[in-house]
Amino acid sequence: MSIQAILMPMFAQVALTFVLLFWMGFLRTRALRSGAVKPEQIALREPHWPLRVLQIGNAFHNQLELPVLFYVVTLLALMTETLDVILYVLSWMFVLSRFVHAYIHVTSNRLDRRGGVFGVGAIALLLMWVIVVARILLFASA
Repeated sequence: MSIQAILMPMFAQVALTFVLLFWMGFLRTRALRSGAVKPEQIALREPHWPLRVLQIGNAFHNQLELPVLFYVVTLLALMTETLDVILYVLSWMFVLSRFVHAYIHVTSNRLDRRGGVFGVGAIALLLMWVIVVARILLFASA
């Protein structure tokens, strides 16, 4: 399996994060320019943004939490040469769950649906970590 193929899920996750970042930035700028919120209301990260701006902002911030562990395990697996098709499939499971999670977050924002999708991604990521750590420890002791 090529390095490019292994890194594609990570690149997709990065792209999702940037899309949400720029969407959030656009909405925040528009809210400030329209007067819907005043700079002093949000200068210290107070939650005075309009609800839609908060919703997109929260979707963006979610991409800075659990995905950090995904980036680390992907790079660790690459460095330690423990990547294989199992990790490749789990990587795509995680990233696809993040896309679905973000979609739910920016549309209906139904917690019952978002939570289940989050759980699928978290389990895929946990399995990635268990596999990589086990392979590193087994190879290190051999």
